[in-house]
Amino acid sequence: MPELQLAIIDVKPGAAMESQSGLQMLRPRIYGAFRAPQGPKRIAAIVMHPTSNFMGHYLIGPLAERGICCMGLNSRYVGNDTVLLMERAIQDLGAGVQYLRAAGYEKVFLVGNSGGAALSAFYQAQAEKLTATHLPDGDPTHLHPSDLPPVDGIALCAAHLGRTRLMRDWIDPSVTDEHDPLSVNPELDMYDPRHCVPYDPDFLAHFGAAQKARLDRIEQWCVDRLALLRSTPGAPRDQTFVVNRTHADPRCMDLSLDANDRLPGSVWGDARQVNYSANAMGRTTSLTAFLSQWSSRSQADGPANLARTTCPTLLLTYTGDQSTFPSTRDAWMAAGGARIRNVDIVGGNHYLAGQPELIPKAADAIAEFAHAL
Repeated sequence: MPELQLAIIDVKPGAAMESQSGLQMLRPRIYGAFRAPQGPKRIAAIVMHPTSNFMGHYLIGPLAERGICCMGLNSRYVGNDTVLLMERAIQDLGAGVQYLRAAGYEKVFLVGNSGGAALSAFYQAQAEKLTATHLPDGDPTHLHPSDLPPVDGIALCAAHLGRTRLMRDWIDPSVTDEHDPLSVNPELDMYDPRHCVPYDPDFLAHFGAAQKARLDRIEQWCVDRLALLRSTPGAPRDQTFVVNRTHADPRCMDLSLDANDRLPGSVWGDARQVNYSANAMGRTTSLTAFLSQWSSRSQADGPANLARTTCPTLLLTYTGDQSTFPSTRDAWMAAGGARIRNVDIVGGNHYLAGQPELIPKAADAIAEFAHAL
């Protein structure tokens, strides 16, 4: 197996205090780990997530064994999405693409795994035609076409549709007090024993409408709060807040909904415990980060962006995934049209955890796609 190498990549400065590290603020950098096969530098891949550490990603070694240099790249927001801006994350991804191009690779493609799927689609859509000139809060992004060199293809695996859609599907509508994580309306609590699986269709309709209503209220509060801050002399331009209980997708409990090969529960364990935990999806966020990542104003919707791209696309559907479903696959396939092909990784859970026999199958499919670019 090729030796694991470290990539240290300078990136452009972002927002004030986006890091607590003075060194990172003075010279912002991102870091990646890659394995480069011997021989001609024909093709390379980047697997990146907005915030997860992918430097130890399970595809780095297998793709290198199949003749593809694969870099697990971290954004500047690795491990902390409190102030994450998707528009800055694609700038970091672009720096990784530039790094591989400068290293001499003829073809570069993106592996959009999990939350990296919508990131990859957003990146390529902006690389082909830059429209994200402003953040959802109205500030300029300062993105330039030279920041975003287009890639030659996208391979999606266990691919979420984007953080905006995840929050819409996962936010708990039973919260009655945004400042009290224990507040609950039992009529809307999917974890209340009175609501038996399979869930009643009327309950699901009421539940879904209440999810949207809660998310709309939070989004409007963000917009109004930013307007107040920015019209008040001496006030900060942003602030953080907590979004309690963001893991209440009925599909975690009711396997008849969007049925696949999954087990009950969450990709992180017991779904109700995750819902009430101190650290979960979107739990702590700034106003600007909420609008960029989690709100309906986000520019990083996965399928919408993929539909704007022109490059070849592969989709790997992990059929045992507890967080992507047949409807997820269908949304990606509709967005990709004739350019996309689906391969099922039968029985695969979201991380292929405890399934080492499935990793070569995923790597084989991606390698076949990559060598045909």
